[in-house]
Amino acid sequence: MRVILFTGKGGVGKTTTAAATAVRAARSGTKTLVMSTDAAHSLGDALGVDLSGEPVGPVEVEPGLSALQIRAPHRLDSSWRVVQDYLLSVLGTLGIDPVVGEELTTLPGADEIAALLELRAQVESGPWDLVVVDCAPTAETLRLLALPEALAWHLERLLPAQRGLIRTLRPAAAAAAGLPLPEPEVLEVVSGWHRHLRAVQRLLTSDLTSVRLVLTPERVVIAESRRTWTSLSLYGFVVDAVVVNRVFPDAAGDAPGDSPPDPWRSAWNAAQRTGLEEVRESFASVPVVVSPYLSQEPIGADALDALAVAQDPDGGYAASLLSPVSHRGTTVTRTAEGFTLALPLPLVTAAEVRLQRRDDELLMAVGDQRRVVTLPAALRRCVVHGASVREGLLSVRFVPDEEVWPRA
Repeated sequence: MRVILFTGKGGVGKTTTAAATAVRAARSGTKTLVMSTDAAHSLGDALGVDLSGEPVGPVEVEPGLSALQIRAPHRLDSSWRVVQDYLLSVLGTLGIDPVVGEELTTLPGADEIAALLELRAQVESGPWDLVVVDCAPTAETLRLLALPEALAWHLERLLPAQRGLIRTLRPAAAAAAGLPLPEPEVLEVVSGWHRHLRAVQRLLTSDLTSVRLVLTPERVVIAESRRTWTSLSLYGFVVDAVVVNRVFPDAAGDAPGDSPPDPWRSAWNAAQRTGLEEVRESFASVPVVVSPYLSQEPIGADALDALAVAQDPDGGYAASLLSPVSHRGTTVTRTAEGFTLALPLPLVTAAEVRLQRRDDELLMAVGDQRRVVTLPAALRRCVVHGASVREGLLSVRFVPDEEVWPRA
């Protein structure tokens, strides 16, 4: 089983690329599901099939290929209602208007949670060898992929506190405080979500899952894709390929024509050649697939298959679809002085990385992206002794804290 997520700046052709990859895989004998978490709902348009029917579930496009469009998170409503009713009772004691309370207690990230739970369900129970995910544009995808770890972090801190309240606060004390205590059912729902989110996080950061960036050879798009690669690496995700869409044959060096192009085409060819050079330089450690600019829009399975063949004429890209990826997330190694925590972090300098130690956690930030890493037990008894970024790798050095871990 493999899971491949496609993302990129809006309008670069990520849905078409994801669909083409799925069609080629299915026609090569791989049982494939292509699913979309993009609210634009354009996967069905690309495949030429209707994915809006009820009940929501995979639709067979052709033998070996099914498609699924994630829609409104109905499956979350019943479980969240248990928690929402409790929150409404708390807000009611504070005099909050019920209508306002309903808005305040709407499940945050409901669409993202529904998509992640559906992905996990299809991976664990579906008959697929390959699940291709057409994700939303990059900003939404980063939020989607960061959500399991972030929510699980908050739930881990909420659950002990709530359980402690239930154990220690007597009914009289609760009445004096003026706030209702959550019923055990509420904590069971929250505990269940915590387990589900941790399972999703394990799936997303395992050797089964990788991300493929889709872009066009334009400066603005390339700049965003560079930042996206850095952000994905910060959260521990592996990018195993880059697909460059809409490349003119002359720009790629494939045009056999004798007559020179007109000035307009010449300018675009020159710009795209420069863009391709920047892509190959920026993503030097990642396979780069060049996709030609077609004479017409690829709609339907046959046209998508033709696009996939044009992207990968020798079949090497398709052959790698089921190969597991080498996960390069956070690692901890023992050193002569103590320990080193390392995380791949491409395309940044040390000056662009912000680190902060907070009790048993390490806060890491690059630009607008921020991650909180709970330190392993050994590092909790250490102090940070410096950090560096070299050749795309963040290294944080730890030495034992003699107050809690005396040296022999």
